[in-house]
Amino acid sequence: MDTQEKPHILIIDGMALLFRSFFATSAMGHYFPNAAGIPTNGVQGFARHTMTATSLFEPSHLAVCWDMSAHTFRNELFDGYKANRPAPAPELVPQFDMTRSVSELMGWKNYGIQGMEADDLIGSMVSTWDGKADITIVTGDKDLLQLLRPGVRIAFMKKGYNVYDIYTYERFVEEYDIEPQQFIDVKAFTGDTSDGYPGVKGIGPKTALKLIKEYGSIEGVIESLHELTPGMRKKIEEDIDMLHLSRKLAEIHCEIDMNDAIEDLKIPLYDDKVRDLIEQEGYSMIARQAKSLSL
Repeated sequence: MDTQEKPHILIIDGMALLFRSFFATSAMGHYFPNAAGIPTNGVQGFARHTMTATSLFEPSHLAVCWDMSAHTFRNELFDGYKANRPAPAPELVPQFDMTRSVSELMGWKNYGIQGMEADDLIGSMVSTWDGKADITIVTGDKDLLQLLRPGVRIAFMKKGYNVYDIYTYERFVEEYDIEPQQFIDVKAFTGDTSDGYPGVKGIGPKTALKLIKEYGSIEGVIESLHELTPGMRKKIEEDIDMLHLSRKLAEIHCEIDMNDAIEDLKIPLYDDKVRDLIEQEGYSMIARQAKSLSL
């Protein structure tokens, strides 16, 4: 690679791809069991989705980030964090470890830290490589919009393996008329039903965005409570502790040291040895796609 050329790192939100791949096929009753009868639909979909993304976005380097456990530092802040999420389907449960193993078998660089979410690893990677690499993040999680900056784009999965809704820093600023970092304050007001924290009751996305556009931050809104309507002021005053807590829960932690040598993230060749190992594990669809990429 030309030393003058910036690396282009593709960061994969591992769980997002695994869940999406699982539900895309399980909805039709397709689980692709292996010889032992264990479903592999999520595993194979994840690997194929990742390979397709490397073909589509043409990165020079690749990292896959994982949630390692249900309990993270955010649960210490708030008991109800993600408490409302249903247990995963029994057909999916064995595929968590299997998917991570396949990702390692493929030669992809994997990251997972107990007590941290994949979002925090992705955010720390963006922070570590800011200005030194171009970054494309593949996810389904809108929370990651707060990470946008010049040189970073987020590809939200839409349909199949190759349809994405791509956000750049410029697109975000044009659409929202705030900076990506201010999106954290918007989320603090609205809360997040999927993550189980409420924000301020009665304030939806439009009102939250309007408040942040006008006053810049939560602190700015609180300092200007006297300017708001009595109804709005009452809502915020009644939920002010939850507003501050929601902001802590919404902010992605970007301080983890992710400063591995760029060579560690290089996309591997899917040679005969790798493809044979994949085939032996019973993942014929992954092996076929790997072969087509190595031709």
